[in-house]
Amino acid sequence: MHARQTAADAAVAVVGAFEIPLTVGFRGVRSRRGLLVRGPAGWGEWSPFPEYGPRLAARWWRAAREAATEPWPRPRRDAVPVNAIVPAVEPGRAHHIVTSSGCATVKVKVGDDGDIDRVEAVRDALGPRGKVRLDVNAGWDVDTAVRRLRRLARFDLEYVEQPVAELADFARLRRQVDVPLAADESVRLAPDPLRIPGIGAADVVILKVQPLGGVRRCLQVAEACGRPAVVSSAVETSVGLAAGLALAAALPSLPYACGLGTMSLLAGDVTTAPLRPISGELAVRRPVPAVALLDRWAAAAGVHAELDRRLDAARRVPDSRDGARSPGDPVPR
Repeated sequence: MHARQTAADAAVAVVGAFEIPLTVGFRGVRSRRGLLVRGPAGWGEWSPFPEYGPRLAARWWRAAREAATEPWPRPRRDAVPVNAIVPAVEPGRAHHIVTSSGCATVKVKVGDDGDIDRVEAVRDALGPRGKVRLDVNAGWDVDTAVRRLRRLARFDLEYVEQPVAELADFARLRRQVDVPLAADESVRLAPDPLRIPGIGAADVVILKVQPLGGVRRCLQVAEACGRPAVVSSAVETSVGLAAGLALAAALPSLPYACGLGTMSLLAGDVTTAPLRPISGELAVRRPVPAVALLDRWAAAAGVHAELDRRLDAARRVPDSRDGARSPGDPVPR
């Protein structure tokens, strides 16, 4: 590690490991695991997905380190509008999620055989004024995206997130459909998110604090991309969500609802004051973990040891190399 990294890391203490079940599994993941850290500026979270190698996980560490050692940038707003999220569930459950959320914007996971019925249920629950956005997680090729989006366009879509994997295919797709396109994986997995070839093919960029390396780095990425930004979570506890909330509060403009209303995807939280939206908004605040809940969701010893091992590897990656994938890394979600 560089001397600067060593000094910054030394100011951060790992307080404990957590494992919290997901209410709906996603791509084989049934729980969220991570470490909570604390430093002179407060609490941070480090929770990279299991398949992330050291160089990708190093970005997540930089975000946790920033949260623990540096104050957030000055906020420009005291509340942030958020969308509800509908996982790949059957239409009746999708309808219930929307009607109970209090949100006027909903993101719907699509790409499976039931997605048209799911989106129809969401539109019915929202009514004509609500906004519907889709998330494909790069699951389609161009021809499939054209075919599916032409069928789904009747639901008056706000945008579709990462319909295809490559930005070159974004450009091909946008010539054939009228739905605005948002880039997520193309931003957070870019070797250098400050210089992304072809980002002009996206109408919107998705910013996630941990995967991009911190609040300040996300502000730089937003400026470099020159596109409207939506701040989203990586399905974190309220400690991690607070960093996303700080980013959304600091952005010069916020034309879209943000994807930070994800506490509903976790079976619990580490704080007694979780960041759950009220009437479609999150107040800008920073919850503090509760000892009893740290104990309640404490990870098993083996999980804790594995997280410690992965963190040690991530902390050894120089900042200048944290954009590269490690040899043998699977393609991350």
